[in-house]
Amino acid sequence: MKNTALVLIDFQNDYFPSFEGAKWKLDNTEAAAANGLKLLEKFRENNMDIVHVRHEFPSDEAPFFTPNSEGSKIHETLLPKDNETQILKNEVNSFKNTNLKEVLDNLNIENIIIVGAMSHMCIDAVTRAASDYGYNCFVAHDACATLDLEFNGTVVPASQVHAAYMSALQFAYAKVESTDEILGLL
Repeated sequence: MKNTALVLIDFQNDYFPSFEGAKWKLDNTEAAAANGLKLLEKFRENNMDIVHVRHEFPSDEAPFFTPNSEGSKIHETLLPKDNETQILKNEVNSFKNTNLKEVLDNLNIENIIIVGAMSHMCIDAVTRAASDYGYNCFVAHDACATLDLEFNGTVVPASQVHAAYMSALQFAYAKVESTDEILGLL
């Protein structure tokens, strides 16, 4: 696929159960990151465009991703290289109040491969926004992570949260495939 960028969303320490002091542990973060790394390595091998997005809340009172904390840093397994674009966001949607669209447009990007966390928040928001902007979106479902949610006394397991969001994105916003299926398209 020509004119394709890999967009890695919020693969940050606070989401990794294996990171000591993680403040917002997700389910299967390490497995999602390992699949994200497969895509990252393929993009690096082929000198393709890579964008790392990192979230920091603007307040030290935030439950996680506090400014300048170890938890807000990108996990060591997916650290950006100097020639890779890095974007700092303060919102759920990676396009909101950032230059992400400008970066993608300047690179003549048509196709976006999206990986990261959380499936039900930032992955959902960026995919819907990117689709609305006219990009062809691909989500590597096994390179995304989320956590159990609770609503009105009902606990929804992470696997069901993830499946619900992936099925909704697949319905109208993206091609939702496995990492290996997406690698086969490259």
